[in-house]
Amino acid sequence: MDDRKATPRAVVLSAVLHLGIVAFLFLAVLPCASYEAFFNALHLPAWMNPITCSRPLELKGPVIEATLIGPTGSPPPKAVKTKPVPDTVPPPPAVPPPVPPPVVQPKVAPLPPPPEHPDLKDQERVVEQGLQEAEEKKLQEEKQRQRQAELDAQAAQKKKEELKKIDDLFAKMDAASAQTKKADSKARQAKQQLADLKNAQDNGQADLPNAAQRQTGNNAQNSNLSDEYAAAIQNAVTPNWLRPDNMPKVACKVHIVQLPGGDVMSATVDSSCPYDEAGRRSVENAILRTKTLPYKGFESVFQRNLTFTFMPQ
Repeated sequence: MDDRKATPRAVVLSAVLHLGIVAFLFLAVLPCASYEAFFNALHLPAWMNPITCSRPLELKGPVIEATLIGPTGSPPPKAVKTKPVPDTVPPPPAVPPPVPPPVVQPKVAPLPPPPEHPDLKDQERVVEQGLQEAEEKKLQEEKQRQRQAELDAQAAQKKKEELKKIDDLFAKMDAASAQTKKADSKARQAKQQLADLKNAQDNGQADLPNAAQRQTGNNAQNSNLSDEYAAAIQNAVTPNWLRPDNMPKVACKVHIVQLPGGDVMSATVDSSCPYDEAGRRSVENAILRTKTLPYKGFESVFQRNLTFTFMPQ
């Protein structure tokens, strides 16, 4: 808008405003009687008058005449016309105000319009691709779980094999220890047998116990066929006996079941035997290894169920 045209218009509006204010003030100072006289002169109805004067009180009784004294008896003041106030607003400066810089609106790229007819095949292809990717991801997770399970199984198998190797190593050590003990026992037994053989040779009778332990013989007391039979069994069993460690030199009764001819069927140590478990098993095994006991020449004293008193040599 041109500033030169706007300035006179503002002056006119300002003058109209001031005139309106002056008119309002003029009407405000007029008494209500003037409004009633104005409306009566124009023959207008009373209800159109916005200002109604209050009527004096009318009381019953004789009329009282009185003269008013003071301000109430003075005539009403005359209306004074006010002069319009001249417009004292200075005119705006001739220099126009600076024009603000134009606001630059950022350019927004319009979005492409949506397709009028979307391709259903493309949508189906996208859905199928998503399902395929989900299936591949599921297969990869399943493969990872299987791989982890295989690794755990391999670790468990490896640990089991290591434990088995350790057990086998301990078993071999135990077997070697047992073999060493067995070899030591055989060596002691062989040494004892050599000593017994030497004592028998010194006594002039081969393969017989020491003279102090001799159970049979023509020169011994109670020389009879039964004692000779017991001595013959002792001499047959002793070479097959593997003497255990700490074996006491006391007698042990053994129950033998044999067939005619001396074939051994079974050998059971009596419960009264003072040997430990290893000693009892050694005596039973010695009789079983003998297989055939002396028979020829002892037919008259042969017993199918024989109780034999074994004497350690």
